[in-house]
Amino acid sequence: MLIGMFIFFFVMLFIGMPVAFSLGLSTAFYFLVEHIPLITLPQKMFSGMNSFVLLCVPGFILAGNLMNRGGITMKIIDFSNSLVGHIRGGLSLANIVASMVFAGISGTATADAASLGAILIPAMEKDGYETDFSCAVTASSSTIGPIIPPSLPMIIAGTMTGLSVSKLFVAGIIPGILLGFGMMGVSYFISCRRKHPKRARASFKQLVSSFFNAFWALLMTLIILVGIIGGFFTPTEASIIAVIYATVVGIFIYKELKFKDLFPILLDSAKTTTAILVLIGFANVFAWILAMEQVPQMVSSALLSVTQNKFVMLLLINLLLLFVGTFMETLAALAILFPTLLSIAINVGVDPIQFAIIAVLNLVIGLTTPPVGVCLFITSTIGKISLSKIARAVLPFLGVSLVVLMLVTYIPATTLWLVGLVF
Repeated sequence: MLIGMFIFFFVMLFIGMPVAFSLGLSTAFYFLVEHIPLITLPQKMFSGMNSFVLLCVPGFILAGNLMNRGGITMKIIDFSNSLVGHIRGGLSLANIVASMVFAGISGTATADAASLGAILIPAMEKDGYETDFSCAVTASSSTIGPIIPPSLPMIIAGTMTGLSVSKLFVAGIIPGILLGFGMMGVSYFISCRRKHPKRARASFKQLVSSFFNAFWALLMTLIILVGIIGGFFTPTEASIIAVIYATVVGIFIYKELKFKDLFPILLDSAKTTTAILVLIGFANVFAWILAMEQVPQMVSSALLSVTQNKFVMLLLINLLLLFVGTFMETLAALAILFPTLLSIAINVGVDPIQFAIIAVLNLVIGLTTPPVGVCLFITSTIGKISLSKIARAVLPFLGVSLVVLMLVTYIPATTLWLVGLVF
């Protein structure tokens, strides 16, 4: 009844059922048909969520929400604008720089798109940028969030397979920087062609002032990176430190976060965390069924029968993941596909850390690709513009993402050089 489970799953997706519930209902359907005791379902769900590393998921989500409500987002934008605002298309470049900084706090693309987009899209429109371009820049740059550490998709990938989350974080630094600078190049080129505005160069005094205003946000990113890479604390401990740090900075230093704000922030973070953990729990049950039916072995044998050439295999896997990313949410796709594809990649001689970054980057690209394209939906809602217009405007930035994907895929040093240097 494995085929019946897959049919049930895709039917649920087609009628608009959230991915987590589609997974849950399809696995329950399989249990009933195969007469497996339903008590096994919550047991397998719990085993999938019962991980110390996963405790950092609510931590980083809460820290990001606290920093956003505490006024940190605006200070990051001001500092970014002081750095690059004087260049042609400066506000679009500041958008990307802010995303690179914010990536070191939130770890999610959707948080980046929603937080920065709410401020920058109206500001860019006011400055004379086209709405579709403003939304495209914001949506594309938000995908840097899951690549530069901390990264929730990398945490999920590491948890599912036992890979070192710290090494995954370090491996994502160079690809994240390449994405950021590549998108800045595209944005500058388009801005020059369209004569987008530029602001007056910030004086040295203004630059120093904006740096010190954003200092606490920048310091938080530094603490997380140095702490995890240096082995001073685990990703889970880092997330708790980030929460404490964000609370103290928001309330006592910037004084924009009030005690009355804490409960709504906790509630919102709890809702987001619950959605992610339920998804992981059901995905674990789904993966257990696939393993029991020996689907990973069948998929592996099928692909290896086509080719055992590492480069061709990576191309096939990239095409598969890019396709899956167009209609399935990143974390769900990782939880279902990553363990199986990782075993295939290892069989043809690909380093597991490198392959994890390849998988995450592939699926993150899907965040700006219709029909699912979550970041496109977020920015189109903010900009009050149709999805089709943004989809066209985002194509040059997708090109940059694909170039970086090829570099990560076929030049292992892009991910592994820094890991070897640090560890």
